[in-house]
Amino acid sequence: EIRVWVDGCFDFFHFGHANFLRKAKELGDKLIVGVHSDAEIERHKGPTVMNEQERYRAVAACKWVDEVVPGAPYDTEVEWLDRYNCDFCVHGDDIVTDANGVDTYAKVKAAGRFRTVSRTEGVSTTDIVGRLLLVTKSHHVSHSPADVCKEVAAVFPPPTEDVMRRSPYTGCSQYLSSTTRLAQFASGTRTPSATDRIGYCDGGWDLFHVGHVHVLEQARALCDYLIVGVHEDAVLNKQHGGAYPVMNLNERVLSVLACKYADEVIIGAPYTIPESLIQGMHISVVVHGSTWEHGTQPQLSHLDPYEVPRRLGIYREVPSADLTTDAIIRRIIDNRIRYEERNRKKEAKELAFLQQQQQQQQAATAATAATPVTAPAPAPAH
Repeated sequence: EIRVWVDGCFDFFHFGHANFLRKAKELGDKLIVGVHSDAEIERHKGPTVMNEQERYRAVAACKWVDEVVPGAPYDTEVEWLDRYNCDFCVHGDDIVTDANGVDTYAKVKAAGRFRTVSRTEGVSTTDIVGRLLLVTKSHHVSHSPADVCKEVAAVFPPPTEDVMRRSPYTGCSQYLSSTTRLAQFASGTRTPSATDRIGYCDGGWDLFHVGHVHVLEQARALCDYLIVGVHEDAVLNKQHGGAYPVMNLNERVLSVLACKYADEVIIGAPYTIPESLIQGMHISVVVHGSTWEHGTQPQLSHLDPYEVPRRLGIYREVPSADLTTDAIIRRIIDNRIRYEERNRKKEAKELAFLQQQQQQQQAATAATAATPVTAPAPAPAH
């Protein structure tokens, strides 16, 4: 059995993290994930949006993870790989340095127990925090869609060559979805058997977080096979206005597909559940959390999306967690300056590390060029 070790902050756990874990899992049989504590991250990187307990829970809910190790060290030690019987460590092809600018994987690299996988372009915690800072501007609610688009372009312009020269790892970019990625995330799903009790749980699942995981875990406990409906972007925008949703439909679908409690996903599920969906999918129970995030817009407030399931007697409500999407956004607002400073420091460290690597490569090239070439000895005369 090949046991693979990965570690990280996994702050604001998103589909980019999930895709990294999927790739790491492909390199072995069991995936062991170390998650850094709040104190470790604060010392080396800066403040987190999600606390350590929330981050541990989010990672544990990913379907490719076999075990979570809380409080893993920021600088990866060979001892920790040995402690959990892991053959090697895997990380993305981006740069990770500690508070002193030192490569956090230097020790496992020196031991020959390090592998890399490509990072997922177009999504990062930095990018998501940036989107949130835009969404939380209250004047977007009353602006027209065209005005909102202008605001987006002003705050998050396309990355320039100068920005990319500074650091290719920190910044905002656009994720482009593909059928290949959807198929990769849907791998391992099964079709329900004739005897399975089928459940249905729908929502926007914006900024998919442990509050959502809490509801889906309970919904899955009420059935043998859970179908999760994901509403379209236009539905969430009607609910919340402004620049919502923070994550587009494709991104939200990937986030739900990565959750181990979801057996199937309906992309662009209807806001109001029709009887045809219930009959066509053979649904026995429809589940919703006790907390409702109706948003600020009146367009959908007069509708009861669960009128049909209620009438059929198959509607169930489960307790929601305290964490909501609005609560997460409030954290960002309250700590905006700290997060912006964290991102500036992160980019500065990455730039220093890249410059150091470039200087080392230039020195090695110069040394090779200065080495005299020895002429071959003449062949002996016959």
